[in-house]
Amino acid sequence: MKYLKLFESFEDINSICEKYGIENYTINEDGSIDVNGDVNLRNRGLTKLPLELRRVSGNFDCSENQLTSLKGSPKEVGGVFCFNNNQLRSLEGCPQSVGGHFDCNRNNLTSLEGCPQSVGGGFWCDGNKLTSLEGGPQSVGGNFFCYSNQLISLEGCPQSVGGYFSCSYNPCFPIYEYWINSDRKEELMDMMKDYDFLRGDTINWYLLESFFNDAGLRIPDRKELQKYYTIED
Repeated sequence: MKYLKLFESFEDINSICEKYGIENYTINEDGSIDVNGDVNLRNRGLTKLPLELRRVSGNFDCSENQLTSLKGSPKEVGGVFCFNNNQLRSLEGCPQSVGGHFDCNRNNLTSLEGCPQSVGGGFWCDGNKLTSLEGGPQSVGGNFFCYSNQLISLEGCPQSVGGYFSCSYNPCFPIYEYWINSDRKEELMDMMKDYDFLRGDTINWYLLESFFNDAGLRIPDRKELQKYYTIED
């Protein structure tokens, strides 16, 4: 019989699964488990995950706990992966593949490093402390929500978003507000790189005006951007 550590004691895997209502599972040779169905660990007062999961064919929900780490979370999830409203600062241990939605909002994340690169459904990372989208997914089948962070750029954002892209309540929002959901998104993202007006937290205003004029877009409010960026003429 194989055992895993649960907090400071050892319990039989079968007993742990029974305790948390996990059914239709298979114990692997390394002590991890595969679950054919859902795993619901929501609001259980957890500071760490009680089992090492490898695959979950359905939904995985460990939201509204006190998790500081996702160690032990499944490597593959067929449905929704939800772990919002915890105390996470890192996405280390996230699944490599998510077939449904991926929800990590309302944590203390400062980086998306460790995210799956492909998410079949929607992606939520709003309400964190992100300053960059680098490391995040490159393909999102549904909506992409990164609002209410500290983003100064959308560099690293998904190449493909099937639904709505929301980046409001970020320092960079005035730059992208009128075109991030347009059919010209890819063209304008490439064009923005060529004009190179945004360099970290510094904006070259001449190059910014050139970009927006040549793209036929409304120029952002300079006073609004001055709240967060150094403006160079």
